[in-house]
Amino acid sequence: QVQLVESGGGMVQAGGSLKLSCASSGRSFSSAAMGWFRQAPGKEREIAAAISWKGVSTYYTDSVKGRFTISRDDAKNTVYLQMNSLKPEDTAVYYCAAATRTPWTTTKALFDYWGQGTQVTVSS
Repeated sequence: QVQLVESGGGMVQAGGSLKLSCASSGRSFSSAAMGWFRQAPGKEREIAAAISWKGVSTYYTDSVKGRFTISRDDAKNTVYLQMNSLKPEDTAVYYCAAATRTPWTTTKALFDYWGQGTQVTVSS
């Protein structure tokens, strides 16, 4: 069974940090583009960050640039999202996703494997 499992979410005060991890099992995603999406209550799921095959390219939505860092360790089948200087508006469920048909994309519709999500809550 192919799975993406997120961990590392929690509650933190504004200005704090969290590091999310996404571990894959059941197949290798080393040739896939990987992304972190987030969904706040009442809002659509949006991409926060993405990383290409071998980490050659990265993408960050404007609101997280300079604060979040996406990385991947294909030997460990794990993708990370380091989140620093967290703000209350970062509060959301964070989802890991894989786009197996392309080595690079930021288009949500092309991500075909999804994790179950992990809650991140930032208090003011």
